[in-house]
Amino acid sequence: MSGPVAVIVLSRLEAAHLTALTTQFTDLVADTVDATADPAVARLVPDAYRDDADAAQEFRSLTEADLLHRRADDAALVLASLLADGETLDPAQMDAGDAQQEFAVALDADHSGAWLRTLSALRLVLASRLGIETEDDHDADDQRYAIYDWLGYRLDGLVQALDA
Repeated sequence: MSGPVAVIVLSRLEAAHLTALTTQFTDLVADTVDATADPAVARLVPDAYRDDADAAQEFRSLTEADLLHRRADDAALVLASLLADGETLDPAQMDAGDAQQEFAVALDADHSGAWLRTLSALRLVLASRLGIETEDDHDADDQRYAIYDWLGYRLDGLVQALDA
């Protein structure tokens, strides 16, 4: 690993929840046989030819498995960087003090890219599950939207850190 290009500072509780989300994402892409069967996964491997269904299907059949495998590899890098002393953080095992402790993740260029792609992919999947297609598709009373917003906040923070 080369020197860090960005540092993400989370609370241990945030890191634990991001671990859970990323693990669920890894399971989703690993269990996918046909991305078109799940609209959320289909957003991760969009059609290359919108005007030609046959060409789009042929392209998808040639690239889908590789794209999903790369997404799983990216998620594995994120999960590895979220380990605390080699252990997976679990919110159920934290008291209030532990939950608020700072958890810093130093990212090199490869890990930064994996984090950017994984946070974006998590947002795409969540947007699909929540029916978000425009900025107006938001329910402030539904906590799932808060997770979507939090992922966006973290993604924006990482982009700003990489631009600095």
